Amino acid sequence: MWIKLLSIFLKRLIRQGSLVVVYPDGRSIQYGDGSTPSATMRFHARSLPRKLLINPELTLGEAYMDGTLTVDQDDLYGLVELLVINLKRQSDAWHLRWQANLRQLHRRLAQFNPAGRAQRNVAHHYDLSGTLYDLFLDPDRQYSCAYFREPGDTLETAQRNKKSLIARKLLLAPEQRVLDIGCGWGGLGLHLARDHGARVTGITLSQEQHRIAEERARAEGLGDQARFRLQDYRDIDGTFDRIVSVGMFEHVGVPHYKEFFATLRDRLKDDGVALLHTIGRADGPGSTNPWITKYIFPGGYSPALSEILAVVEQSGLYVTDVEVWRLHYAETLKEWRNRFEASLDRVRSIYDERFCRMWRFYLVASEVAFRHDGLVVFQIQLAKKQDAVPLTRDYLASRDRLGEPATRDGEKITDREVWNAK
Repeated sequence: MWIKLLSIFLKRLIRQGSLVVVYPDGRSIQYGDGSTPSATMRFHARSLPRKLLINPELTLGEAYMDGTLTVDQDDLYGLVELLVINLKRQSDAWHLRWQANLRQLHRRLAQFNPAGRAQRNVAHHYDLSGTLYDLFLDPDRQYSCAYFREPGDTLETAQRNKKSLIARKLLLAPEQRVLDIGCGWGGLGLHLARDHGARVTGITLSQEQHRIAEERARAEGLGDQARFRLQDYRDIDGTFDRIVSVGMFEHVGVPHYKEFFATLRDRLKDDGVALLHTIGRADGPGSTNPWITKYIFPGGYSPALSEILAVVEQSGLYVTDVEVWRLHYAETLKEWRNRFEASLDRVRSIYDERFCRMWRFYLVASEVAFRHDGLVVFQIQLAKKQDAVPLTRDYLASRDRLGEPATRDGEKITDREVWNAK
């Protein structure tokens, strides 16, 4: 019965491309119009058709992790892309919409992240082996969307582009105090201190990130200029000239948005500037995929712009600029996925085959979501005063190329020189 019901569902779902399913009883059925994209998946457990019908978003990832679902040529990307493209085209997948609506009703509870729970959620993902992240991130360990200004940019160049653009949007001047909320392994904070002369306080809830960030600051001789704390954003005191938060807002949770922006307002000087860089939804409010919540980012949620701005409007802050990065994260994830897959033997030596499959599914599904399922990145600039930043965006194009220093008569000009000349 379950095979028949699943077959009916897949026949209605797959309209573009071709999906071949080999069922546990040996039957092979093709769905779709025979075009591309195409994929073949094989079921190795009789319970799988039932589980996929009841909870497909959770079951697909779990079955791939456990090996009860395999893909010919291990073309996981092709399978996920095929399914997502067709899901976006369908309007009659009523039971999937019902499940999504039910999750949205309960999302405030799922995203309730007081300090203790927030730290446990962060540890689940960010306190993994440092060697794991070294295998697929750039040497600066930038674990957020890169900025591919040119088609030929490497991951390393694109991450430098990102840091340079953030510094411009902050309008940094030497000796300004900067708060970095969710500082990761310290890469951005060290960049702002080393290349822009800022005095940085970075905070994180990850013990591993905190340890490495402090080690990096000492190794670069920046211990007095870039300091890192194991601290929740709600416990910060004092005021700052600039506040930046990159890739952390996804862990705040909808019930805490007012608290987050009140913190930005209270910690920002009257003439200060803040920049929020976060994954978001281009198609309105939603809920987090249950597999991602269970295995990758517990308590996480990527908001719609309407959800963010509705709170900002009541916070006493001005929105002074908004930029939407569309396919940059898809390209970033492609680079991470390729590097991760090239290092699978190393990952197996650290964890096991199931972990490799889990992270491969995470990277593949994330990349497909940014290419086909409405995920983007928002960069939102905020201030207490309307004139805290220039009235035009010309200041963002003050160099010939992001990530490369300005020059005068062929000689490099440092950021300090640029600002001292103003």
